[in-house]
Amino acid sequence: MLHAKAIHAGALLLGVMAMQLSAQTPPAKKPAPPGLPPDVIKMLGMAPPEDPAAVERGTKEFVTNCAFCHGSSATGGEGGPDLVRSVLVMHDEKGDKIGPVILQGRPQKGMPKFPMSEAQIADISAFLRAQVQKKGNRMTYEIQNVITGDPHAGEAYFTGAGKCNSCHSPSGDLAGIANKYDAVTLQSRFLYPKTFTFPGMPKVGPPPPPTKVTVRLSSGESFSGTLKHVDDFSVSLYDSSGEYHSWLLDRNPGIKVEIHDPLAAHIELLQKYSDTDMHNVLAYLETLK
Repeated sequence: MLHAKAIHAGALLLGVMAMQLSAQTPPAKKPAPPGLPPDVIKMLGMAPPEDPAAVERGTKEFVTNCAFCHGSSATGGEGGPDLVRSVLVMHDEKGDKIGPVILQGRPQKGMPKFPMSEAQIADISAFLRAQVQKKGNRMTYEIQNVITGDPHAGEAYFTGAGKCNSCHSPSGDLAGIANKYDAVTLQSRFLYPKTFTFPGMPKVGPPPPPTKVTVRLSSGESFSGTLKHVDDFSVSLYDSSGEYHSWLLDRNPGIKVEIHDPLAAHIELLQKYSDTDMHNVLAYLETLK
């Protein structure tokens, strides 16, 4: 079973990789099917984009007046609820629903009145609608800078606790690696070398080396080749001639399975990395140009 941190990192990484694909090839926004309620259109990310100027003004108004309780991205903060998932916000049109709440407040819930103009409320409404659209269509997110670590600490981990230099060399196989891959792809290659490829991802490079396996039967017969599948019940492989072989473990008492995975060290490290380690290693690899 994977370590919880590894699972979290994997989920985060896959989300980042999907966003990178979107940033490289932005999908065309599909028009909303006729008859859908406005709130559903917003939730699905099918609404027309908001006026950028209005969103910018609304962002400033919201951060100044509302972010302390609702968070700077309106997803909840110090006692204030998540407005992006609010039914009231979902139904709002240019401030017609949120305006009365802003002007009158909700004293029983600790929200004061805000004497804002109609234009200010409309701008906040534009900001909130933009946030709802982002949540509804996550593939339109743009990746921000993922290189946030310390390259010197990353180098120390590379040659120390990570023991990466036992297989890799910055002047050998990793020479110029940062010129071959963008930062997101590079991060995915060392964290998930077996699953980093996605259709359409640029600069993915060669596929990962195959996992080899040797199966020894109790009769003394031995088979070696490229691993096809292994679990608690069976193992299968393709030998050098391409012939397929498979065995059920419970029907072959004494069977021995030896797996030779060239990426085993990466898989082991994934369960040991801290978030800081990951960022630092990426920052170091980005210096290898």
